[in-house]
Amino acid sequence: MDDFRAIADRVEIEALRGEFTDAAMMRDRPRLAALFTPDGALRMPDIPVELVGREEIRAGGERLQSQWDFFVQTTHPGTILLDGDTATGRAYIQELARTLDGRQGLNHAVYHDRYQRTGEGWKFAERVYEVRYLDTSPLAGTAPHAAQGSGTGPAAATAEPAAATAGPADVTATPAPAGSFATPASAGRLERVAAALRANGFAAEILDDAAEARARIEDLLPEGAGVLTGAGETLRLSGIDEDINTGGRYDPVRPRIRAIDRATGADEIRRPAAGPEFVVDSVAAVTETGSLVLASGSGSQLPANAGGAAHAVWIVGAQKVVPDLSTALRRVEEYALPMENARAQAVYGMPGAVNRLLILNAEPRPGRGTVPLLREAIGH
Repeated sequence: MDDFRAIADRVEIEALRGEFTDAAMMRDRPRLAALFTPDGALRMPDIPVELVGREEIRAGGERLQSQWDFFVQTTHPGTILLDGDTATGRAYIQELARTLDGRQGLNHAVYHDRYQRTGEGWKFAERVYEVRYLDTSPLAGTAPHAAQGSGTGPAAATAEPAAATAGPADVTATPAPAGSFATPASAGRLERVAAALRANGFAAEILDDAAEARARIEDLLPEGAGVLTGAGETLRLSGIDEDINTGGRYDPVRPRIRAIDRATGADEIRRPAAGPEFVVDSVAAVTETGSLVLASGSGSQLPANAGGAAHAVWIVGAQKVVPDLSTALRRVEEYALPMENARAQAVYGMPGAVNRLLILNAEPRPGRGTVPLLREAIGH
């Protein structure tokens, strides 16, 4: 009997994992949320997203899915370890996706799961999503139904795919959305940007990836230096934010100002943020003419970037290269802001905003500003 029970449990858990993928593909957020225990959690640290409870999972799914042009998820069976009324396991995921603002890619990931037997059957107690491989190269294909809009609206969970009734001409006529703001610049283009930055007084260098930038920071920042970090995704994803603010090598400004009461300590926050020894940040765009564009909701880090800090380092992903300032402003509004808005809603429960813009056309103090240009895409 125990063997039959174990087999039945495994079959039901495997069906639960398949139901998750089906609910995601069909954009059925209530059904997806119902697959979790009432206090179940869906955690995606690489995004970052953390949703606890069925209502957060439903609402979070709606926010994420509203950004899709198309999304395909395939689940491959993984291990299941039973322990009475609980179990743990892993499921292996492959995904293709393109968002309405042009972000796109292929990834392979793992769901690390905890399961709970309930009166309604097995449910997820927790799913933790770990990305193992990410390729943000432009996708060659497109969604056949994109022109009809059936892949992006709330009715997508029940709408019949247009490809089921369309002829060959209908399927091939829809062009893929432009993804230029997410596409890494070529090697030649990066060289041109670096040359333009140097001509404008910045110290520019080209590095392979975030790991190399992370190591380079140790060369650029002396041990014990007072350092303010920006709050963008580039520093978080690269590990530079963690190295500076919790690594013990530097005197980090951000943890100090976070500990100050914002209602009573405005000046205590403003002064160290405005004039640190070093500021390490990223940008929303860099132009081929050698300008840097930073965007901010609060503007708190902009004085240090503008000249308040004695030294500045701006880490720039290859996808942030644009031809000129007008295109840079388009990138801020059409690409970076929607991504930041989704992140802010998921993390802080409030929308992102571009309330302040800083344009650095040149660096009048030689040696002050360093721009490591990465050959890979990272951040917004």
